Parts: sequence; structure tokens; C-alpha cells
Amino acid sequence: MLSVHSEQLNKTGFPTVHAVVLLEGTMNLTGETQPLVEQLMMVKRMQRIPSPLFVLEIWKACFVGLIECPEGTEELKWTAFTFLKMPQVLVKLKKYPQGDKDFTEDVNCAFKFLLKLTPLLDKADQRCNCNCMSLLLQECSKQGLLSEANMNNLIDKRAADKENSPSLKSAENANIQPNPGLILRAEPTVTNILKTMDADHSKSPEGLLGVLGHMLSGKSLDLLLAAAAATGKLKSFARKFVKLNEFTKQITGEISKSGPVRALLFDISFLMLCHVAQTYGSEVILSDSNPPGEVPFFETWMLTCMPEEGKILNPDHPCFRPDSTKVESLVALLNNSSEMKLVQMKWHEVCLSISAAILEILNAWENGVLTFDSIQKITDNIKGKVCSMAVCAVAWLVAHVRMLGLDEREKSLQMIRQLATPLYGENTLQFYNERVVIMSSILEHMCADVLQQTATQIKFPSTGMDTIPYWNLLPPKKPIKEVLTSVFTKVLEKGWVDSRSIHIFDTLLHMGGVYWFCNNLVKELLKETRKEYTLRAVELLYAIFCLDMHQLTLTLLGHILPNLLTDSSKWHTLMDPPGKALAKLSVWCALSSYSSHSKVQASARQKKRHREDIEDYISLFPLDDTQPSKLMRLLSSNEEDSNILSSPNRSMSSSLSASQLHTVSMRDPLNRVLANLFLLISSILGAKTAGTHTQFVQWFMEECVECLEQGSRGSILQFMPFTMVSELVKVSTMSSPKIVLAITDLSLPLGRRVAAKAIAAL
Repeated sequence: MLSVHSEQLNKTGFPTVHAVVLLEGTMNLTGETQPLVEQLMMVKRMQRIPSPLFVLEIWKACFVGLIECPEGTEELKWTAFTFLKMPQVLVKLKKYPQGDKDFTEDVNCAFKFLLKLTPLLDKADQRCNCNCMSLLLQECSKQGLLSEANMNNLIDKRAADKENSPSLKSAENANIQPNPGLILRAEPTVTNILKTMDADHSKSPEGLLGVLGHMLSGKSLDLLLAAAAATGKLKSFARKFVKLNEFTKQITGEISKSGPVRALLFDISFLMLCHVAQTYGSEVILSDSNPPGEVPFFETWMLTCMPEEGKILNPDHPCFRPDSTKVESLVALLNNSSEMKLVQMKWHEVCLSISAAILEILNAWENGVLTFDSIQKITDNIKGKVCSMAVCAVAWLVAHVRMLGLDEREKSLQMIRQLATPLYGENTLQFYNERVVIMSSILEHMCADVLQQTATQIKFPSTGMDTIPYWNLLPPKKPIKEVLTSVFTKVLEKGWVDSRSIHIFDTLLHMGGVYWFCNNLVKELLKETRKEYTLRAVELLYAIFCLDMHQLTLTLLGHILPNLLTDSSKWHTLMDPPGKALAKLSVWCALSSYSSHSKVQASARQKKRHREDIEDYISLFPLDDTQPSKLMRLLSSNEEDSNILSSPNRSMSSSLSASQLHTVSMRDPLNRVLANLFLLISSILGAKTAGTHTQFVQWFMEECVECLEQGSRGSILQFMPFTMVSELVKVSTMSSPKIVLAITDLSLPLGRRVAAKAIAAL
């Protein structure tokens, strides 16, 4: 036992923890903390990571994220993740039983280790322009993760180390306010804004407008959104703005003074919601609790009319073709008036009619009825007062351009250009400059795909907002399989996954599909022959599979392993070390999927995939036992095996397992895949011929026993046929009473009988 664990203590880097934290910080800031906590605990248990080193790895990943993330919104997201969300995650980790150790002592110990990584901390301080460590320690102390005395010791130690580090204060960044401080201050502000938004809007719309205008200036909007996202308040934030947007539909008896205020409230709420949808994903805005038949205008518009990555819109869809009289009056208004009227305007109707109006105007321009000057006047009217109109117009133009031939696109693109150029006149409405900044960022995101396809440049006014981070990462001329292998090789050499690689893997998973992705990465793993590299590869692959653990596990256990185990020409690939590594990866994935799957629904990030259904599991593993599944037919192709499976002298059906006695639903694809995998394993153990595939099965079972917590009943081993126990104890490493008790379900009378019989035969 000691020799096994002494190797572990020399190991100080844990790439899986690192990658899981990076993945979460880069892609899932809005996600719930509980699934992340459970996933981290799972990794800690499976890899037997000592608590202080586990906490250290979490903080290391946070600092690396802070250092390497792109500037702008991403930087704010990482700051919020590190300073607001991670302390909350640790608070939840603290509740898990730690043995006799005190978790706060582990946190203190982790920070002591972290202080030794001076270059990492210096680089983070330089990037954030402040003493990150000191702020983080104060935050942890506030959450009860560190005692005051320990906090002060650590802060003093860091201050002493900083004395010797190169000076960070330079003239140009002396007056830049550091993000961590701003994010920590933004958090209470979010709560206050939510309270303000709850008040009755009709009482003082001007007051509310003041608050919103203040939110739009500088980078305060992105700061507030990042703080809300990291503390789980973004959904209620978005709901409040959807409500406000609905409120602006009321126009009965409106006087000229309140017209502009209502127009602005509509515009600001609309722009903010678009911005949130683009930065954090549209699922943050959708609500399950709308009364039937009453879907708010913004949700309808976003689902049907807003271009997003991977969503193709039909420009002739009925949603773009509203009532023709409204369209005609809007065209007339845009064409004739010197500026938009604001009183008694139904903005949501204008936004729905603008697409059809643009089509009319475009046709008139194409056919020479309108001159370029009149087009300029019309586009000035569209973008001059209420920026949302321009956003809705461009949303339709983007869908329209996609359907045109290359030579027909010029006028549409020119119109997008016109709408994207801000109007610098005197009589634009209040907060115009602030609104234009958000509008430009929204339009840039909307047009990115189309502009790339048409190789067109449109200069969006650079507004200090970042250009789209992590966009367009794949090299244009390289086949995706080469990209996958080269990125994986780089990651393996380095020993950890960086956020850019995570995004490339994610894009490749979208593009190649789940089977392609999983199959090619497993091939890479099986090529590796150096022992320490295979272990590292498993740690990294497990983390990469976290991009969509459930689907990748189904593919790995349901397709890739059965193919390797039933095809004798592939058996040589399962030699040690790569075969042993694949067994480890399979068990880790099976355990993670099984434990998380029974608790939580797929996260928002995974719902976003437009996923091809992996070959229908029902046909592969039918539900009724009368019809032999494809897999069982595969197995019984050798005569001897078919005798084993159907021989009458077996006292119990060869496939009976604890899961059937516990009546686990076999309608669930994961349960079905696990049940079939264990049937396959059972038949391999009982076969008369042995080979590397038999060795693989033993490693698989050993890893299952290694990773099991004592007394966990609902684990994946419940799918193991009872008849397998007597086969397993013939394997030297498995022949001990302790192991028999670990793998049989002792809560069942049959389980106890099987265990007793196996122990008696030892």
C-alpha cells in the first residue's frame, strides 16, 4: 500500500483538475456550482489527490486563466470566475467529509504552496495591475475558508515577496483601475440594480432610465454581467430586462414628453438582452415560466430572427413578413420624415416590420427607384434614434445575404455597412454614444460568419469592446483530423490544456461529431507507448471529454470498446501501457457519467450542440430480451461462446445482474450501454481463449474496484452479471475476499449467496 501511494506524493501537478477548472471558467461561467463541485470531487476521488494539492491545483488553474485569457469581456469573465465563483465552490467542497482533517487547514496549506509559485503570481499581478493574492485571500476569509490569522500571515508573506519582484507600476497603467477590485465592487451593485428593477416602472420611468444609462457607461455593463453570471444572478437579471421590454408596449394616452423615455427604455433593454445572449448564450434569457400563449416579444424575436453561430435563418420565414399595411406605413415613415417620430410608436411592431420594410427598400434601390442619397437618409432614420431598429434590420440582412449569389450581395452588404456606421448628429436621443458601443458589438457578432464567407470587410467602430474572442480558430486549409492530432500532441507534450485548445477541441467536436472525435482521440491514446505519457494522456482526455461527457461516454462504451474487444485483429492495440490506460479512461468516464447523469440535466453548454443522434441505441441494444441484440449476436459468432450463453446447465441466467433486481430502467441509453458492456466482459472472461483483450477486461475490473468508494451501492458494478464473480476470482489480482465483497451487491440475498459461494471457492 505504501509503495503505491509514495509515487503519488511526488506528483504535484494534476492536469485533470486544471483542465476541468479552465473549461468551466472559459465556457460555463453561468453554470450552477453544484455540478462543478461534484465533478471536482469525482476527480479527486478517482485520482486519489491529497486535499491541499487538490485546492492548490484549482487556484493554479484560476491564475493561469487570468494570465492567458483574451482581453476585454473574457478577462472580466475570468476575474469574476476566480474572485466570486471559485470561493463559493470551495465553500461547497468544505461540506464534503474530509476524514479527520480540517478543510480550512488544507486551504491554508494550498495557499502556502501557491505562494512559492512567485513567477505565476507576479505575472497575474502584472496582468491585473493589482495584488491578486491579497484580494483572493480576503475573499476566502470572508467566506470562512481561512482564519483571520492565517489570512494575515499569507498576505504579509506575499507582500514581502513582492518587494523583490520587478516593479509593476508604470506610468500608463497607474491610472487603470484593476479588474478584480471592480468585479468585487460590482457584485453588491448587481443586487441593488435587481431591487431597483423590481419597482413599478410606470411611477418614475425617468429615474429608471438614469440608472440604466449609468450602467451603460465604460465597461460597467460587462462588469455587472460578469459579476451576475459568476454569482448565479444572470438569469433573474435577464428576466427583469425582458419584463421592462414588455412594459414599453403600453402607450395609452402617451404625451410627447414621455415618448423619448419609453423609446429609450425599449432600446436599452433590447440592446442589453442581445448583448447578454451573445456573451453568455441565449438559454440564459429563455424562461420556462411564461404563462401559456404569452411569450414576451424579445424571446420570440431572439428565437426566430436573431442570427447566432450554427443557426441558419430563412429570410422568407413568416416571422419576417408581418402585416403589409404596417410595413407600408413604416417604409413611408422612413422615406419621408426627416427623423423618426417617438410618441405613440409601437416599437416591438416596428422591430418586427423592419425586415419586410428593408426588403422593399432594397428592391427599390436595386431597381433604381431610390438613389443612394435616399438610402442614406433611410438608414440614418433607422439608426439615428433607436439602435434596436438597426439591429433588427441587420439581423434580417444577414439571413438574406446568405441566400444570395456572390455577385448579388453588394447592395445588401453596403446597407449593413451604412447601418453599422454610427450617426454623429446633434439631435440623437440621450445615451446615444453608449448605446452605439453595444450596437456595434452586437452587429459585429451577427455578421461575423457572413463576412467571413463573403470575404468582406466591414469596419465596426472600434469601441474598446474586444473583437470576438476564440473565434475562427481552425487553420483554413488543414483537414480537421490533422488539427485534432496536432493539438492533442501539443497538449500532451505540455502536460496541461490551455483555454485556446479547449475551444479548438470544442469546435472540432461540433464539426466532426461525437463518434469521430472520440474514435480519433482513442486512436491517439493507443499509439502512446511511454508509461508516464499514457497516464498523462488519460488525465487530459478525461478532461477533454468533459466538453460533453455523457455523449462521449456512450460512444466510448457503446461503440469503440465493443469494436476493439470483438475484433481479434485489433487486440494487439490493447497491450500495456496504452491498453491499461484506455481501461482507466473508460472506467473514469463510466463512473462520472453514471453519477452525474442520475443527478443533473445536461448543462446549457451541452444543450447548445446541434447534435447528430449517435446511431440509434435502441437498434443496437433492443429493449425486449426476446430479440437478441446486435452486440449479443456479435459475441455469439464463436460457437463455444454461444454454448456458454445458452447452455441449460447454468443455474442462473448468464445475464442476470443486480441492476435487474433493483429494476433500473433500461430505457436509459447509458444503463443499456453499461449492461451490454458487462455482458461482453462476462463472455470474454468465460471464453476458452485468452489474449490481450482478456487482460484489458481485467484492468477494467481492477480500475472499477480501485475507484469504488466503500459501500457505494448504486455504482456501475450493479450491471455486472452475477455469474461473472466466479470467473473474476480466478484472476490472481482479484482473488481476495475483500474484492469479492466490494464487487457484489450485499444488500440482495442473491448477491450475498454469490459472494459466499465465491469466497468459499477461493
